[in-house]
Amino acid sequence: MKNSIVTLALAGSLASALAAVVAAPAYAADAKEKCYGVALKGQNDCAAGKHDCAGKSMTDYDKMSFKLVPAGTCTSMMTPGGGHGSATPA
Repeated sequence: MKNSIVTLALAGSLASALAAVVAAPAYAADAKEKCYGVALKGQNDCAAGKHDCAGKSMTDYDKMSFKLVPAGTCTSMMTPGGGHGSATPA
């Protein structure tokens, strides 16, 4: 009886550990970062320098407004004017 309880506890621990490892990449894929200078007029996410609410940016590609983008993609984004996204406001 004791051996079966120990075996069951070990199996449960192993299953929990495997579930945590499998779930980690799914969470990482959803990671977002703030990217300044890439939001279109009225499509910014959250407050920034000139305004206090999402969707309040007044110009396209405002360097003080950010858009949430997939983590690691911000600085590779190009705007039509040839600028890049930035992790910090200008």
